[in-house]
Amino acid sequence: MAYPAGYKYTKSHEWVSAEGTTGSVGITDYAQHSLGDIVFVELPKVGDKVEAGKIFGSVESVKAVSDLYAPVSGTVTEVNEELGGAPEKINSDANETWIYKFELNDANELTSLDTLLDAQAYETFVSEETGH
Repeated sequence: MAYPAGYKYTKSHEWVSAEGTTGSVGITDYAQHSLGDIVFVELPKVGDKVEAGKIFGSVESVKAVSDLYAPVSGTVTEVNEELGGAPEKINSDANETWIYKFELNDANELTSLDTLLDAQAYETFVSEETGH
């Protein structure tokens, strides 16, 4: 699976794409593939404060319900309303389908992005986790 090089990744299989102090969050292609057909996405609300490593929502598939964890701390500035009626968009293109957009709480949060995995490290993590 190809993972965009400009993204950062968590070991809980979320991605973050950040530019300056704003960005987007979604789940990885590996995550959507493992879940199977996604039937529901629990979205955060605009204005919610999310905290790195804490649950911000969930995805439900025909197989299971999985919690979603914020890769960085910030304030939700927009949610992907399309997922309310078409959660399967994540299955179609997980790398491009964002769940929420955010503004970092402060510039110090930029350093927290450096603690996340880059595409190569994430790919290695997935292959070690799956044994493939």
